[in-house]
Amino acid sequence: MFESLQERLGSILNGLTGRGALSEADVSAALREVRRALLEADVALEVVRSFTDKVREKAVGAAVLKAIKPGQMVVKIVHDELVEMLGAEGVAIDLNAPAPVVIMMVGLQGSGKTTTSAKIAKRMTERQGKKVLMASLDTRRPAAQEQLRQLGEQTKVATLPIIAGQTPVDIAKRAVQAAKLGGHDILILDTAGRTHIDEPLMVEMADIKKASTPHEILLVADSLTGQDAVNLAKNFDDRVGITGLVLTRMDGDGRGGAALSMRAVTGKPIKLIGTGEKMDGLEEFHPKRIADRILGMGDIVSLVEKAAETIDAEKAAAMAKKMQSGKFDLNDLADQLGQMQKMGGMGGIMGLMPGMGKMKDQMAAAGLDDKMFGRQLAIISSMTKAERANPDLLKHSRKKRIAAGSGTDAAEINKLLKMHRGMADMMKAMGGKGKGGGMMRGLMGGLANKMGLGGMMPGMGGMPDLSKMDPKQLEALQKQAEAAGLGKGLPGGMPGGLPGLGGGGLPGLPGGLKLPGLGGPGGLPGLGKKK
Repeated sequence: MFESLQERLGSILNGLTGRGALSEADVSAALREVRRALLEADVALEVVRSFTDKVREKAVGAAVLKAIKPGQMVVKIVHDELVEMLGAEGVAIDLNAPAPVVIMMVGLQGSGKTTTSAKIAKRMTERQGKKVLMASLDTRRPAAQEQLRQLGEQTKVATLPIIAGQTPVDIAKRAVQAAKLGGHDILILDTAGRTHIDEPLMVEMADIKKASTPHEILLVADSLTGQDAVNLAKNFDDRVGITGLVLTRMDGDGRGGAALSMRAVTGKPIKLIGTGEKMDGLEEFHPKRIADRILGMGDIVSLVEKAAETIDAEKAAAMAKKMQSGKFDLNDLADQLGQMQKMGGMGGIMGLMPGMGKMKDQMAAAGLDDKMFGRQLAIISSMTKAERANPDLLKHSRKKRIAAGSGTDAAEINKLLKMHRGMADMMKAMGGKGKGGGMMRGLMGGLANKMGLGGMMPGMGGMPDLSKMDPKQLEALQKQAEAAGLGKGLPGGMPGGLPGLGGGGLPGLPGGLKLPGLGGPGGLPGLGKKK
């Protein structure tokens, strides 16, 4: 998401921050490049023009050009305007209405309405304890109603029984009645779409709205539609009156122009974004966090939340106890690899860490990707129970058998064993001190060495335990990044207390997730120093 825009803006703004003084001509030249980058990212022309005008108006003022660090001031202005364009605050789906709260899903055919309806229902059932009913009003697309019924079974959410021959308006009325009688908190209406906007579609949407009086009307839009998304949003808003946006396939769009354009043009908040095909591939949209990611400042709060959702606290507590005794076998390593995959793999985690976005090329060149972890898991899975518990048993003949079983070779097995020995030695050292944290400091330093970055990662660790902070404190920590160097990342290096990423972490987590095979001292690249 936003990868191409992140790369382009990063290089443009780095050129500004590297200078001691800025002239008005320097700012204008940079803004021309910013304009081009936004247009290439499929942001609507009117939105680009408005954005660059606002930035220019603030950036050429005497206070900026004569500031001690004018380049950083310009980056801050760009960041603030991005937040403003995306919506100053994240807005959740409003459930503050008498039950059943009716949520009407609208959009074109193929935008992902049906899948998104099921994702929202699952999210509200599991996270908010709501009783949800889903109803498909799509009588045009073959098997659309059956698709929603099957998704309901998959997510364990009730769906309205299908009665052949009913019109969408009749189904909507029946769904509202069934939701009231069944004591449901929320009713989600999955309406029909078309391949393009036409008058019959708009009339149908208006009739359904009149029959069901929805509290929320969410426009589901494919983020890959680019600039045409603006016309789509305008049309639906003018005719039906949408209350929010849901953007799907954000994981497959490196540009993100639709997200920037639709919010700016309609004034309606982006409430959720789809980040994958799985039923849990849905995230709340936080404008400031997205702006931070676009400018390479990372997203610590989302990383903490993701870790909290995926890491098994009981399992991690047992791991902590084991590590304190200095034990760390290949079963433990496999657990760590599995946890990392749940959090989105190497790419997913690094994308949320300040300053790490610029290291993708070095990581790829070093072969540090999710495929590598898949091969390592395959190697461990091909071992016997005794071999996993005692890697010293692995002699040449055993390695040959494991290589054949995992589709790898002896060299990869040796790399895995070497990595494990390094981590096991670290566990023993930490066990002697009576703590299991601080893994990320060593692991990230090893990553730097593998990529040939040497001393680029100084000062890792020594930061507060994020698991003991409330959301406001976490947001304040993000703001320190702006004060200490903006695009450079958090001051003083990454926190030692991220769940799974250093000392502390969530309750019972021994520094939680360990990035495997990246041992050695060090910190994150390009991070400012604490003042």
